[in-house]
Amino acid sequence: MSSNITQENFSIIIPCYNERDNIEGLVKEIKLSLKEYINYEIIIIDDGSTDNLSEIYASLKNNNKFLKIIYHNKNLGQSKSILSGIHSSKYNVIVTIDGDGQNNPSDIPKLLNLFFQNKEVSLVGGIRLKRKDSLIKRYSSLIANKFRSKILKDNCVDTGCSLKVFEKDIFLQFPFFDGIHRFLPALFIGFGRKTLYQNVDHRHRLKGLSKYGTFDRLLKGIRDLIKVKKLLNNLKND
Repeated sequence: MSSNITQENFSIIIPCYNERDNIEGLVKEIKLSLKEYINYEIIIIDDGSTDNLSEIYASLKNNNKFLKIIYHNKNLGQSKSILSGIHSSKYNVIVTIDGDGQNNPSDIPKLLNLFFQNKEVSLVGGIRLKRKDSLIKRYSSLIANKFRSKILKDNCVDTGCSLKVFEKDIFLQFPFFDGIHRFLPALFIGFGRKTLYQNVDHRHRLKGLSKYGTFDRLLKGIRDLIKVKKLLNNLKND
């Protein structure tokens, strides 16, 4: 065995909703970026897809023995997809990445190295410096991130980046709610854990359509922000 092979264990969770044209290439990229790792698994959550995504799973599974697939009968959203993957995972270190291909898998080792080299850290989050999204999506996220960071004091300028590495046993202590994936830095800090961040690449969506409406997400984000703020205040008062 090569001396540069690493022994760390981790589970990669990929929520997917109608990403038939992206998922096969993404899995190949992940495997290539993790050629120095041997102890990991990939968990795809098909979140009620309607694009016959399941048709390509057989070939994916045959070519990747470390790959697991979970099916939702209906679309439950990104947070519940991540939760399903976490409950099915066999390792305590979790890596999350979007199924649309905009996160670059070559950044996964950067986050893993930062995580494993800092034993006191429970979460490492990606920060997208040059987002390849529409102008309105970039500006709405910028405003939302500034507002959220000011209220929650999580010191994170991009909680919406799906590329993260964190400890499962800490995550499972959080009261779950739909939208929790956007508040992980604040929750880890609120539970007394240390977080770090790493600048990462962001790519144009080549195939498929974005699944999120900006206005709807803004309203839901405000409601979730109030919920998280109350939760963190309760933790301080305990």
